[in-house]
Amino acid sequence: EEESALAPHRACEGVKDDLKRCLLATDCVKKEKLTPKDCLRANHPSIPPECHNLKTLFFECKRSMLDNRQRFRGRKGY
Repeated sequence: EEESALAPHRACEGVKDDLKRCLLATDCVKKEKLTPKDCLRANHPSIPPECHNLKTLFFECKRSMLDNRQRFRGRKGY
């Protein structure tokens, strides 16, 4: 029961949480007090490549939800 409570309930939730944690750890959010969204839009230099990779992965995950072939095959786990 505990594992099911910790498992993501929505599509792409795991990627989203990792992206959020990655962005909240950057200097852009901590020191400059910008929102994670603003930091990504401004392409701030303090954002590491890992965060950009997670952003791309999150986009691909959300896009796969609209793709009918992938909807019937099931979404990819993360």
